[in-house]
Amino acid sequence: MKIIQPDDWHCHFREGAFLPRTVEDASRTFRRVVAMPNLVPPITTVTQALAYREELLRFTQKGSNLTPLMTLYLTPETTKKTLAEAARCDAILGCKLYPKGATTHSDYGAQKISSLYPILDIMQTLDLPLMIHGESIQPEVDIFDREAYFLEETLYEITQKFPALRIVMEHISTQAAVDFVLAARPTVSATITAHHMALNRNDLLVGAIRPHYYCLPIIKRRSDQAALRRAATSGNSKFFLGTDSAPHTRSKKESAAGCAGLYTTPVALSVYAHIFEEEAGNFLDNPENLKNLEKFTSKNGPAFYRLPENTDTITLVKKPY
Repeated sequence: MKIIQPDDWHCHFREGAFLPRTVEDASRTFRRVVAMPNLVPPITTVTQALAYREELLRFTQKGSNLTPLMTLYLTPETTKKTLAEAARCDAILGCKLYPKGATTHSDYGAQKISSLYPILDIMQTLDLPLMIHGESIQPEVDIFDREAYFLEETLYEITQKFPALRIVMEHISTQAAVDFVLAARPTVSATITAHHMALNRNDLLVGAIRPHYYCLPIIKRRSDQAALRRAATSGNSKFFLGTDSAPHTRSKKESAAGCAGLYTTPVALSVYAHIFEEEAGNFLDNPENLKNLEKFTSKNGPAFYRLPENTDTITLVKKPY
């Protein structure tokens, strides 16, 4: 079975010793891959983004068609000049908003999201998309409720103040987020990871703590998992593939204070395809399900970002892994 070659609209390549592996793994499946900017130090300027892109391309294998798309890390110091440069640069897709301390390498993010409103206003004028890690950083908020709180306390206001701003709620993990995106304007979409659809918090915590399943946003309830599966497999254009694949060394995962992130790039498309068949039946018996997989992996993302669909295809073969 063939589908249009997918894109990954949210990926962490990391840097240094990670790159030979992460770039090669991504190139086996994806055509365009959006590189997250939360390095150390973060990617905050066009010059830094283009230099990082060149580094990624150095590790691209001969014959690969992998195209890294870059993002800038929003901080309160981001300038109008930088945003204008980013909007003119075809290699830069948009800007990423991290609430300060919400996830890995988010220390440069905003403590008060409202402090970024002048920046968001400029982005709206420039039609520069905003990608959001949507979790509350209020210490009293339970970790399983941080996404839902963010929707109420922050994202709703952003969508009202900046109605023309294209927004991607990244790696949604709850029924609340699905409902929010469905109810929002067409300018609001979301990425969904393979692991948030494959796992729920019982898989993380029951019987033993499984550190390799720990990520942020954290894996949620079974009901949330089911909502994500319904959204992804529905064919709705507001939802598309973003792996949030995030590698760490084994020592940093299997630790008393383990890092958040699942490295799923090598198996992500297989997991997505398996989940689509679990939810809506065998692709051969239900061709519409295969069409919806292609929408989720290969059509909805380009449509939101106003980019052409890929012309290459990829062949899916069902066999034991």
